[in-house]
Amino acid sequence: MRSDSTPPTNRRDRRLAARRTRRRPVTTVGTLVLGVVAAAALTGTAPAATASPADLSTATFSLASSITPTVLAATPGPEKTQAKTAETAASTSIQAAAAVQKDIAASGLDIGQPATVDTTALQHATDRLEAASALPETFLPALAHDVTAATASVDQRVAELRGGLDAAVAKKAEEEAAEKARQEAEAAAAAKAAADKAAAEKTESSSSGSNSGGGGGSGDNSVAGAQAAARDMLASRGWGDDQMSCLVSLWNKESGWNYKAYNSGSGAYGIPQALPGSKMSSAGADWQTNAATQVSWGLGYISGRYGTPCGAWGHSQSTGWY
Repeated sequence: MRSDSTPPTNRRDRRLAARRTRRRPVTTVGTLVLGVVAAAALTGTAPAATASPADLSTATFSLASSITPTVLAATPGPEKTQAKTAETAASTSIQAAAAVQKDIAASGLDIGQPATVDTTALQHATDRLEAASALPETFLPALAHDVTAATASVDQRVAELRGGLDAAVAKKAEEEAAEKARQEAEAAAAAKAAADKAAAEKTESSSSGSNSGGGGGSGDNSVAGAQAAARDMLASRGWGDDQMSCLVSLWNKESGWNYKAYNSGSGAYGIPQALPGSKMSSAGADWQTNAATQVSWGLGYISGRYGTPCGAWGHSQSTGWY
């Protein structure tokens, strides 16, 4: 029988060393897998495939691969909840950035600053956080913090642009209100001037007595008298108040309903601004002194050339004459 002089303690040490040597590839592969996944998440890029070391067995990779499902299947903790909240806030901020830029473009207003929001950093941080979803949750808080910080920056810029747009809209509204008030004041002043002129003409007509002529009417040559005669003549032709409104606008522009109105440049005369004024003699010999005669001739001219007072007024608005 061969005797073994090696002490029992030495044999036991050799067996432990052999076991540790066999375990080292498994530990190394597990560390490499976790490192590669973490690098992919933190950089936002996928790792390139590499060949396995020649001295690692298939069993080693099977063991390393069996670790990943366990990590992914873990119950979500507060870190993943925080990450999800950060992603949701980031999505809302990106949508708000697009909306404010669209609103500014649609308004056509100058808000006094570039109407852009740079969301590049936020999008990159969000992509990195999403890519890290397969990692252990200990990696998530730092990435979620980056997303939250980028979200705050975008939100601040959106608030600045939204404030600028609101101010520009308010300024435009103020300017439009001021312009409307100016126009109303001018219209009121013009109406008062017309009323004062009509009153003065009526006083003049009353003091000089009434004139009669072939045109008929009351003999009142004031603006009110001429318009009253015109209203009666329109009714006899079957024209209503709408045509009277057009006629008033037309002859306000031409003569202000002044039967003595004379255009020294063209020679046009009277309320309808007949050219020459003597044309109105076909309506009555008193065409120079009777407003009703001038109105009668003017309505005949309008009817024959434009059909209605509104037709004549539309032509005058587009060309400047009728």
